[in-house]
Amino acid sequence: MIYRKWKGRLLLFLAGLFAALLFISQAAAAGHIEEKVLRLHVIANSDSEADQKLKLKVRDQVLAALQPLLEKTEDLGSSEAIVREHLSEIEALAGAVVREEKPGEKVTAELINTRFPEKTYGDCTFPAGNYDALRICIGEAKGKNWWCVLFPSLCFVDTVHGIVPEESRQLLQKVLTEEEYESLFTPGKSEYKIRWKAAEIWQAIFERR
Repeated sequence: MIYRKWKGRLLLFLAGLFAALLFISQAAAAGHIEEKVLRLHVIANSDSEADQKLKLKVRDQVLAALQPLLEKTEDLGSSEAIVREHLSEIEALAGAVVREEKPGEKVTAELINTRFPEKTYGDCTFPAGNYDALRICIGEAKGKNWWCVLFPSLCFVDTVHGIVPEESRQLLQKVLTEEEYESLFTPGKSEYKIRWKAAEIWQAIFERR
C-alpha cells in the first residue's frame, strides 16, 4: 500500500518535472529568436483576387526600395533604425502603388511589435512569438497577409524550391545562437532531447527502487 502511494506521488512529480523541462527547453531554443529578427508583414484589403494581386505589387515595390538600404546591415537595431528613418517614404510608396488601381484607398505603414503564429519560410520554420515588424495595411486589412524576414534579409531570396540558400543560412548563423539556428531547421529538436532525458531519469529511478 505504501509502495503504491509512493509510486503515485513519484509519477506526479515526474510528470511535473517533464512538463517544466520541456517548457524551459523550448523557451531556451526559440525564446530569443524573436528578439533578433525583423519581419515584413503586408496585409491585403480583402481576399479578392484583385486585392491579393495588389498586395503582392506593394510587396515587390517595398522590397525593391528596401533591399539596397538593408543588404549590409549587421544587426536588428540598425535595420530598425533604417526602416524607421524611411517609414514615411515606405508608406508613400505603398500608397502610390495601391492608388494606381484603387484611388482613395487608405494605406498605412508602421514599425510595431506584434504576435505571429509559427511560420515556415522554405525549409526554415520560425516559432510563434512577438516579433518586431514593418507592417503595411491596405484598406480594411481584412485579407490574407504576406510575410517575410527583413533582417536577416531572407525577403530577398527566391524560395521557389523551398530551400533557404547557404548565403542566407550564414546570415542567420551570425545573429542566432547555435541552438536557436538549429531549432529553425529542426522544429521540436529540443523537445525530443528532453523527452529522451526524461526517459533516462525515469529508467534510473525505477532501476534503483
